[in-house]
Amino acid sequence: MPAVTVENTLTLPRLPEPVAAAPERKVLAVETAPSGFEGEGFPVRKALASIKPSYLDPFIMMDQMGEVDYAPGEPKGTPWHPHRGFETVTYMIDGVMDHHDSNGGGGTITDGDTQWMTAGAGILHKEAPPEWLVQQGGLFHGIQLWVNLPGAKKMIAPAYQDIGRSNVVLLSSHDGGALVRLIAGDLAGQVGPGSTQTPITMLHATISPGARLTMPWRQDFNALAYALSGHGTAGPERRPISSGQLAVFDGFGNRPGLTTSGQTITISASAKETLEVIVLGGEPIGEPVAHYGPFVMNTRAELQQAFEDYQAGRLGSIPAGHA
Repeated sequence: MPAVTVENTLTLPRLPEPVAAAPERKVLAVETAPSGFEGEGFPVRKALASIKPSYLDPFIMMDQMGEVDYAPGEPKGTPWHPHRGFETVTYMIDGVMDHHDSNGGGGTITDGDTQWMTAGAGILHKEAPPEWLVQQGGLFHGIQLWVNLPGAKKMIAPAYQDIGRSNVVLLSSHDGGALVRLIAGDLAGQVGPGSTQTPITMLHATISPGARLTMPWRQDFNALAYALSGHGTAGPERRPISSGQLAVFDGFGNRPGLTTSGQTITISASAKETLEVIVLGGEPIGEPVAHYGPFVMNTRAELQQAFEDYQAGRLGSIPAGHA
């Protein structure tokens, strides 16, 4: 881990050098992700499950899938299922996953690729390892993120983006100690390839032992950092963070009761170990959330309508040959 890397980070565009006087966001909480199983039984760590929903908006859920080295016959995926009202983002760090959906989207993602599916008004999809991988086994490790849509966009037409690893924007910290893979959003004037309906930033950073990554961060975005592996610290108070833990930074725009104390966020690796971290931020939607199973809406009535539409076949049908 991971597949996308470079031999010399100093050949990449660099993030600006931290300014001593720049305000830095503090850490509100560090929580450990509980473990569980999803789909046909693949192991996950539910990165956001222990965090207050008010800190997460616009994010609904994020699972770290694996890291697991499957024996032959063991790889698993998810069967056909519906979604409405949000976007799903699957980032494959190691391994291979096939995607098919009822809107005609789909493809194979592997080793640094991302698929971005806008469920919108409704879609059926399936994610599963290819048959050859099921037969021979192999490494499987990835992230699935759910990004909420505002009420005005919950019924937009479904869409699919295939974001190949060669399209991800690669950046370096100012001193070359960290490699940043920008998947979506804006970071210091660089823009990732993912097109988002809800304004967010998503990146994967590799921080070398003893190095520090300081990034400018939009003041109207929240900020979350999830450690995939390794040990380190987050924020100016150097709160410890390690594999399977998520740090929540303060600063949520002008929402009542929450501060805007910083314009940068800092994450550091321990002296002896590389830190792999997913960093997320987004503009809070600030609307009621009604979430049950595969649907994320604003009201219970809208949830009920989503289930009725699914049962009536109005969210699409499984394409021929993909049952």
